[in-house]
Amino acid sequence: MRVKSRLVLAIFIVCVLALQDAEAGDRLNRILESKVLRVGTPGDYRPLAMLEDGKYEGFDVDVIALIAKELGVKVEFVPTSWPKLMEDHKADKFDISLGGITRNVARMVVADFLPPCAPFGKVALIRAEDKGKFTTPESLNQPDVRVIKNPGGTNEKYVDANLTKAKVTVHENNAEIPGLIAEGKGDVMITDTYEALVYSKKDNRLAVAFVEHPLTPLAFKGYMLQNDDPDYVRVMKFVWGEIQLRGELKAAEDKWLK
Repeated sequence: MRVKSRLVLAIFIVCVLALQDAEAGDRLNRILESKVLRVGTPGDYRPLAMLEDGKYEGFDVDVIALIAKELGVKVEFVPTSWPKLMEDHKADKFDISLGGITRNVARMVVADFLPPCAPFGKVALIRAEDKGKFTTPESLNQPDVRVIKNPGGTNEKYVDANLTKAKVTVHENNAEIPGLIAEGKGDVMITDTYEALVYSKKDNRLAVAFVEHPLTPLAFKGYMLQNDDPDYVRVMKFVWGEIQLRGELKAAEDKWLK
């Protein structure tokens, strides 16, 4: 019995010492020590993250500020683009990315995500005078319909898969496309519910088709995390839960998404 007791005590001491020596993973340690959270964003998606006059604003921008405050760090924005988003993620140019990123399996394969937010569907941003013209998905896919798409994201994927008969052109700056539609330089922009509604409220020349019955099943936006450090992912999800429980997420939603 004495030998058994000594063995149990030895195991207990080893476990205590292991816990004392345990440290957070490399990414989490770096963030906490440098007090900097690197945040990638294209900065062209209203109302989630938009770069205006050198300053980022939007729902995602407010939320990441809450997360950084909880961590005791500051946010350092890292510009990226939709075509380069996954390339920059794999190159470790940022710790988290946001600004209208759709959660999907392809991204989840190489990343992790915070819990879903901002449910949406794909809709068509059109001119108000064309509301009677675009009433079915088939009406968008016609040879005389001019579709302007931004490369690299899920909007482009929808266009490429479903609007094969339309006249499609590419415009690199996503934030400029609504203005081109309003000016008559294009007829349709496929985008997400939130972004389309923001632009239609801002410019009465624009309208949104398929709001009640989106072109795609319900999906969600999210915050894409590097997944090389389980401690980092675990702590980020914990922080998300804390700001959600305090009602801070809802306050941001009420400000930007209602």
